[in-house]
Amino acid sequence: MKQTDLSRYQVAWILGGAALMLSLAMGMRQSFGLLQPHMIRDIGITAADFSLAIAIQNIVWGATQPFVGILADRHGARPVALMGVAVYGLGLALALTATSAWSVTLGMGLCVGLALSCTASNIAMSVTAKAVSPLKRSMAMGSVSALGSLGLTLASPMAQHLISSSGWQAALIGFLGLAAVMVPAAFMASRADQIEVPAPLGASQTVGEAVREALGHRGYLVLAIAFFVCGLQLVFITTHLPTYLDICGIDPSVGSTALALVGLFNVLGSYLFGWLGGLYSKRVLLGGIYVLRSLFIELYFMTPPSPTSTLVFAAAMGTLWLGVVPLVSGLVIHLFGLRYMATLSGVAFFSHQVGSFIGAWGGGVIYSRVGNYDLAWQGAVAIGLAAGLFQMTMNVQPSARIMAERTQPLPG
Repeated sequence: MKQTDLSRYQVAWILGGAALMLSLAMGMRQSFGLLQPHMIRDIGITAADFSLAIAIQNIVWGATQPFVGILADRHGARPVALMGVAVYGLGLALALTATSAWSVTLGMGLCVGLALSCTASNIAMSVTAKAVSPLKRSMAMGSVSALGSLGLTLASPMAQHLISSSGWQAALIGFLGLAAVMVPAAFMASRADQIEVPAPLGASQTVGEAVREALGHRGYLVLAIAFFVCGLQLVFITTHLPTYLDICGIDPSVGSTALALVGLFNVLGSYLFGWLGGLYSKRVLLGGIYVLRSLFIELYFMTPPSPTSTLVFAAAMGTLWLGVVPLVSGLVIHLFGLRYMATLSGVAFFSHQVGSFIGAWGGGVIYSRVGNYDLAWQGAVAIGLAAGLFQMTMNVQPSARIMAERTQPLPG
């Protein structure tokens, strides 16, 4: 089946499944920070223990993403996504029954990290790119990212309500219910496996050759290195903001409301940057996101937090949250084409997850040793400003292979 053979209903079915799967996978994962104060008290772990589990989640997600991308490019999204849903459920079950730091790390760290490789943004963007025409691709990826953020507006308030009424274990049981909904979403999204990806006009390319081509492209290396700061900043906020508000004496409901606002405003931001990415320079937009995030983090943490300042901060950060996804995916396709998009996006994503590891674990270590988060947020700001300016220098000339293909006349 060719992409042009799809009806509007079929396209909407695929995009809806991708958005729902992404929404639930990310919504649960980004709400784990709400569990931290309660698990620390009940299980007897430290903030550093919890942070390490989330850090391992992120590094496992990043380290496995290129290999999961290879599997998806070769065998399709369906087996990959269904495996991811099963592993996600296992990770939540292990966290539910956790009695030590080791079991928390195994469930929320190792299992959920692997599951996110199979169910989150990389797979969602891959099936989206296959289902729409090149002219609509940036907007479609922005729309799926936007709808994919709604999971946080559901998971965060639900988790906080269950924590307040029945305990943190009830929140994890609720998450298991959401994981079950990911099964039909995976089937919907993986209808994209039936779509043929056009073969290159020149010699065929292996996955190894595709990776070597990407790693030899200076623009791709800049993209991947700058992507580091995205993971560092976002995971620092989702992991440590609830604890930061707790030590500042602010009601826990403010933390859950803030995370819900992040998800809500991300709908606007992702759609906006997907639209802008089809009109303006993706590298400048991407660098601008990193710079603006850094400035908002500095403004928020410079003064004692209040409920109002926290919600304003959450709205501002939400607008800049997953807007990077359609921009990064669009740049990868622009540089190297669609054939190995999942693989090459996964390789770049490893840098993002190294940043996530440092943002989660480093924030917990700094707080445990110093007693505050000052050094953590100051580092996130400095690195973010540097990365944003660095991103704007990216070379966006497509690879020599793609340039040759795009200038070669079509057969017939």
